[in-house]
Amino acid sequence: MTSELHVATTGSDDADGSAKQPFRTINRAAQAARPGDTVVVHEGEYREWVTPRRGGLSDTRRITYTAADGEHVVIKGSERVIDWARDNGPVWRAVVPNTLFGEFNPFAEEIAGDWIVYPDGAPRKHLGDVYLNGRSFYEVAGRAELDDPPLRTEVLDNWTAVPDRVRDPEQTRLVWYAEVGATETTIWANFQGADPNTELVEINVRRSVFYPLVPHLDYITVRGFELAQAASPWTPPTADQPGLIGPNWAKGWIIEDNDIHDAKCSAVSLGKEASTGHNYATERGDKPGYQYQLESVFSARQIGWDREHIGSHVVRRNTIHDCGQNGVVGHLGCVFSTIEDNHIYNIALKREFYGYEIGGIKLHAAIDVQIRHNRIHDCSLGTWLDWQTQGTRVTRNVFYNNNRDLFIEVSHGPFLVDHNVLGSRASYESFSQGGAFVGNLFAGTVRLEPVMDRATPYHRPHSTQVSGYAFIRGGDDRYVGNIFLGGELAEAYGQGGDGKAAPGYGLAGYDEYPASFEEFLERIAAQGSGDHQKFLEVLQPVWARDNVYAAGARPFAGEDGPHVFGAATVTVVDEGDAVYLETDLPASFDAVRVGVVGGRDLPRVRFADADFEEPDGTPAVIDVDLVGARRTSPAAAGPVAALTSGTGRVRVW
Repeated sequence: MTSELHVATTGSDDADGSAKQPFRTINRAAQAARPGDTVVVHEGEYREWVTPRRGGLSDTRRITYTAADGEHVVIKGSERVIDWARDNGPVWRAVVPNTLFGEFNPFAEEIAGDWIVYPDGAPRKHLGDVYLNGRSFYEVAGRAELDDPPLRTEVLDNWTAVPDRVRDPEQTRLVWYAEVGATETTIWANFQGADPNTELVEINVRRSVFYPLVPHLDYITVRGFELAQAASPWTPPTADQPGLIGPNWAKGWIIEDNDIHDAKCSAVSLGKEASTGHNYATERGDKPGYQYQLESVFSARQIGWDREHIGSHVVRRNTIHDCGQNGVVGHLGCVFSTIEDNHIYNIALKREFYGYEIGGIKLHAAIDVQIRHNRIHDCSLGTWLDWQTQGTRVTRNVFYNNNRDLFIEVSHGPFLVDHNVLGSRASYESFSQGGAFVGNLFAGTVRLEPVMDRATPYHRPHSTQVSGYAFIRGGDDRYVGNIFLGGELAEAYGQGGDGKAAPGYGLAGYDEYPASFEEFLERIAAQGSGDHQKFLEVLQPVWARDNVYAAGARPFAGEDGPHVFGAATVTVVDEGDAVYLETDLPASFDAVRVGVVGGRDLPRVRFADADFEEPDGTPAVIDVDLVGARRTSPAAAGPVAALTSGTGRVRVW
């Protein structure tokens, strides 16, 4: 028999949890809830880390945690601090007993682990944070740096070595420093004229806000909350990956309709757990992180990493923002999941720390993951799919104002990218092979790079079972009906003499690649006898047809029927709740018509020996454009089937 449990700030944990006698804490309800139950949380602020005791038993017998209809419920990983004493000018001091933190003191915990990068001699940052009326501060290395912190208007974009503007320069002068003693933690902060004893000042205390302590608590729904201010740690793919919220290695969670923000590192984690490796490259120093990541894949298989036990989560209709590392992160645990209809922004823009695991969405082993209809902007990197991107689909998303939009690394495919707006200065970076790109707008640069020193796994279709592994030669890609725009940024991305090609506009970076599988086989045959040696220097084929190139973007030399135009502009316009695509296209654009493309129209991926399919194994259906219109006959190239020449304005979000 299922029941409804209630929680209210006026309740008591000694009550029975009924509507008339609600519990006081969500955690009390979490200890009582059983499969099929619903925990209804009423208006108010709850400062706790919810650690469910049980999971559901199936998709129809889940445990649901929901905010009461029409009521604003906030769950925070922080505590308010009110006893501040003026130290000097705008700098104040608070002394906090360590009992507030328990065994986990964020102000003593460094941001550390595999693939974090600190310049030589640079001070380490910590998981602690201070918030003034909801705005997070910056950590400095010593008390002396608090008195007159500089106003930063520009920071280095670590990805491209190009300076980037600071979104909120005044926030960079909100700074803190802490010293942790045996029994108390002293925090100094520059409040820039505000009185911390009359304003809302908080410090993060808890690692997570909604996250089980043990794995395999399946089928839990979390709906309708504001979740904020957690001291979540650095989450590389070779470590445990706790976030502000997440399932902790389970199956079938639904995280929907929440406002999730101010995770120190990662907000939503669908990721890995510690038994398959935890920062061994950093802790042991005996093997590279790459090797430990390979080992984690096989370790996960040994503990039941498969569709029956792990993944199949849904993350939808959330607003995820102002986090230090990721909006959504996952390795291994994200398989077979759907991430859709989310608004993700302001991720990793403070640049307090830097590493190679940062993005609005950052996934490893995204097998059969659907990333669909998300709005992702103002992120250091929009979406980064790394290792084992297979059966993955990135469809109908709007990317803009990111330093880079989409990066797919060391994956063999098949992966499908269709009907997206890639509107930033760097649209797409491919360190992979085996992709298909249909009906996208590439408003910025395209970068292609082989990876010949890191062999990565590929799998049986729609399975976690490993079939083999290989390095990345590049190519084996398909492009149909996309729009590519030119620009003048390639020179700004200079590659520093390391031999890597600068990004370009369009597909000219593929010019030396064969234009058919038959041509590829001819080049292999021309190498003479031998086994793997004759494949090392031969580029894989690329298939391209019916793409549009304008404003200086260039087609692939082997493309079938490219359409090259002169001047054209496409601009993403952000008007708050609405996003528009404003276009000015030449009259000849109307003559370009692209037929409906499906999985059977896309050549099979070579290494994985797999087709472009839906998660159920049927051929991929690619007939819905960015705005939800169904393509039933030949229509315009690009993400919106109804695009026409001249000036236009289409709402895309």
